[in-house]
Amino acid sequence: MRIIFMGTPEPARKVLQALIDAKNEIVCVVTQPDRPKGRGQKLTSSPVCELANQAGLPLEKPESVKDKVFISLLKSLSPDIIIVVAYGKILPKEILGIAKLGCINIHASLLPRYRGAAPVQWALLKGEKETGITIMQIDETLDTGNIWAQEKVVISKNDTTISLSKKLFEVGPQLLTKTLKQIKSGKLKSIPQNNAQASYAPKLRKEEGVLDFKKEAAAVRNRIRAFDPWPGAYTFFKEKILKIWKVNAKFIDLQKSFAAGEVIDIIKGRGFVVAALDKGLLIEEVQLEGKKRMSAYDFVLGHQLKVGENLPS
Repeated sequence: MRIIFMGTPEPARKVLQALIDAKNEIVCVVTQPDRPKGRGQKLTSSPVCELANQAGLPLEKPESVKDKVFISLLKSLSPDIIIVVAYGKILPKEILGIAKLGCINIHASLLPRYRGAAPVQWALLKGEKETGITIMQIDETLDTGNIWAQEKVVISKNDTTISLSKKLFEVGPQLLTKTLKQIKSGKLKSIPQNNAQASYAPKLRKEEGVLDFKKEAAAVRNRIRAFDPWPGAYTFFKEKILKIWKVNAKFIDLQKSFAAGEVIDIIKGRGFVVAALDKGLLIEEVQLEGKKRMSAYDFVLGHQLKVGENLPS
């Protein structure tokens, strides 16, 4: 099949590499234009751009996907299918209809659950035990297209957005290449999503990272896992933001009633315990505003955190 690939960040690069390794006919790679990056604001190519150049593939970096010249170019390539992976822009209807088989996408959830921009984070926020990868047809509405294939991925109790995303994008490229072979052979049919089972995963906002210790310990810990690496879940210490990066998976039974957010114990070499609604949370890694990440016990020693202090929501 003649394939146009559209993608930008590192996960998309891994998918493109899998397509190359599987000897697919890639007639064009489309990625975002070079952007300023770092302290020097030097123009930097996307990971997909770098791989396309290394592989000697035809490359386009349009400023706008609505540009008529760009759309005409895509049409002239007569693609059988367009694969879109974290490209970064919503495609217009005109592009969706170019390829014979339309556009397909890798989505990091078991659709119709967690449609939207942050499916990995929301699976963690909701305390899911599993999620997965869906190969789906792109249509004009958000993540509602037919499903070609799915594969489940187990969520471990210590997974964060970083580790779970890594697991998902180890599965995604292999599932995509397998699915493409089945589509090409005509042995695979897509199936409609059950809209009655749909749930949504909107983009996270920084202010949603604030921790509420009046909630159950599991909910507090899930927020910490989901907001790692961005924007970080946080509370406050002496009127400064204190990000909480790591909490032990084992909760601590409360022998009496404590105020939500109260520091109830300090465990030598490990960290400090904070009371939530039902259990205590052993905080193991933190970052005070303007400082580097550090072990929670080092923070206790360096900032004289004491039992009885309160970390507000």
